[in-house]
Amino acid sequence: MTLFQALVLGVLQGVAEFLPISSSAHLALAPWIFGWPEPGLSFDVALHLGTLVAVLGYFRAEWVRLAGAAFEIVRTRRIDTPEQRRAVYLVLATIPGAIGGLLLEKYAESVFRAPWLIATALIVMGIVLWVVDRTARETRPLGAMRARDAWLFGFAQVFALIPGVSRSGSTMTAGRALTFDRESAATFSFLMSMPIIAAAAVLKVPHLLHDRALALPLLVGVLASAVSGWLAIGALLRYLTRRSFGVFALYRIALGAIVLALVALRG
Repeated sequence: MTLFQALVLGVLQGVAEFLPISSSAHLALAPWIFGWPEPGLSFDVALHLGTLVAVLGYFRAEWVRLAGAAFEIVRTRRIDTPEQRRAVYLVLATIPGAIGGLLLEKYAESVFRAPWLIATALIVMGIVLWVVDRTARETRPLGAMRARDAWLFGFAQVFALIPGVSRSGSTMTAGRALTFDRESAATFSFLMSMPIIAAAAVLKVPHLLHDRALALPLLVGVLASAVSGWLAIGALLRYLTRRSFGVFALYRIALGAIVLALVALRG
């Protein structure tokens, strides 16, 4: 893998992880479209270190409050404040995705990376995102979340194991279906990314560190992912205060159609 390829993949990971357009789809499709060597799922997961840094850095004040709230829960064995409830909800939302990842990891590394499946998932999820965002009301702020909502966010995240579905896309769609406003749905989606990304990185990154040939490309990719991810979070949150998810739904459908056309042409 060249440094340029690692840079491109890092930027794709950083931007697409937080926009509802599926980072896994872009990381799987880019080598296939351009004829690059397939880096594999382990390299893709390693790039998530950059987006982990981005989400920790961008929401650093929120993470400090949540860590303090979690400590107070352990100390007092009580859940009283909004921050304490949010800390519990993040744990609840992480459980389905963690179980799904362990059960379906083998398929995520092979069957789920087929271009035709990725393209189909892009289109279907794009339509679902557009319909839900267009029809759902915006009546609930993040502070109105309940345990049931956290579970549903978590179950939506399981579908993101299929490249093309998008972790942020599925969870933001779930949030909108639960009538959370767009900014609240996006914020909770970003926060829930931290535990699942950290766990995946712990499992996959040590394996890559033994390959010295990938050390420099991996460093370049992670740095590119961190910078582009930070910018993507801020840009999306500002965008959603004024606009809908419609443009992302259209992008998904268009990209899926292009990929299906390429699959047909290449036989």
